[in-house]
Amino acid sequence: MTDPIADYLTRLRNAISAKHRVVEIPASNLKKEITKILFDKGYILNYKFIEEGPQGTIKVALKYDAVNKVNAIKSLKRVSTPGLRKYTGYKDMPRVINGLGIAIISTSKGVMTDKEASELKIGGEVLCYVY
Repeated sequence: MTDPIADYLTRLRNAISAKHRVVEIPASNLKKEITKILFDKGYILNYKFIEEGPQGTIKVALKYDAVNKVNAIKSLKRVSTPGLRKYTGYKDMPRVINGLGIAIISTSKGVMTDKEASELKIGGEVLCYVY
């Protein structure tokens, strides 16, 4: 697999379109950090890290609206790819839907949202957009 983050986002996207409640994803430290951010910002209902086997898995419970059965995540878009890395400084931080969505940034201080990186005045690699 050349791009594990794109695989992670695709598995979430496919589970959302198929209206699944839970999706299992092979784990890595970067995927765990992205999952924690999605949970903290309210895009997923819950998550669980299962440490079985050499790699482990992440179980993600997707969040749906009770009445309309609409998912909390409208779009997941991979920005930086292995073939074309996208970096940004804190002054040029991308805004996703005028601040309604989040951009997940990999910085020297760890993985965080665009707003947190701007507050700390650090830039990094733009991993994905979520809204």
